[in-house]
Amino acid sequence: MIRKNDFIEIEFTGRITSTNEIFDTNILADAKAADFKTEGIKPLVMSVGHKMLPTGFDNDLIGKEENKSYTLNLKPEEAFGKRNPQLVRMIPTKHFHEQKIDPQRGMQLNLDGQIVKILSSDRGRTLTDFNNPLAGKEITYIYRINKKVEDQKEKIIALQDFLFRQVFDYEVKDKTITFKVPKEAEQFIKILSPKFEEILGLKIEAELVKEKTPQVSKDTLRKEK
Repeated sequence: MIRKNDFIEIEFTGRITSTNEIFDTNILADAKAADFKTEGIKPLVMSVGHKMLPTGFDNDLIGKEENKSYTLNLKPEEAFGKRNPQLVRMIPTKHFHEQKIDPQRGMQLNLDGQIVKILSSDRGRTLTDFNNPLAGKEITYIYRINKKVEDQKEKIIALQDFLFRQVFDYEVKDKTITFKVPKEAEQFIKILSPKFEEILGLKIEAELVKEKTPQVSKDTLRKEK
């Protein structure tokens, strides 16, 4: 039985309930069916109860069993939230042009880390929607918990991938993880270290290292000549 703080390996597919359209999956067959990119598709390793999935999905995992399939229907407030009218904003079109973007109706852009949908645009003003594209929608997940994950290395790599979006070299000693990172990543590690400590119960430190200079092969040099 799955409990809070357990690490698990899980496969799932998320669909918009009203249309049955797949919006997220880590199952290869479903990714191909939805015409998603399949590179890197694999089961997710995650810690239960730490919001690594939408709240309702995360909560549903507690008490479930390994090697069984489940279907879960979520209301908007349990998934990606209700739509907030205040997040629909009018922005001067020149702000997009300054970033060499020609805003067109239906476009989705990443602005300052937020997904923005263009609702309409003219020369002077652009109507934008900062709501999550799935806000206000009921969601259906079909999922399977493959196994519990006990290996510490797997846990550390999974958390790095989720929190840092990359994997650094590290070593573990006396309940402390020391990540070997370049200077520009040091502050990033410090900001996210409390969450890492909360989930794994290990203190976090950063050791600065020089970035490795890419090696150029002799074959490449010959081609350049």
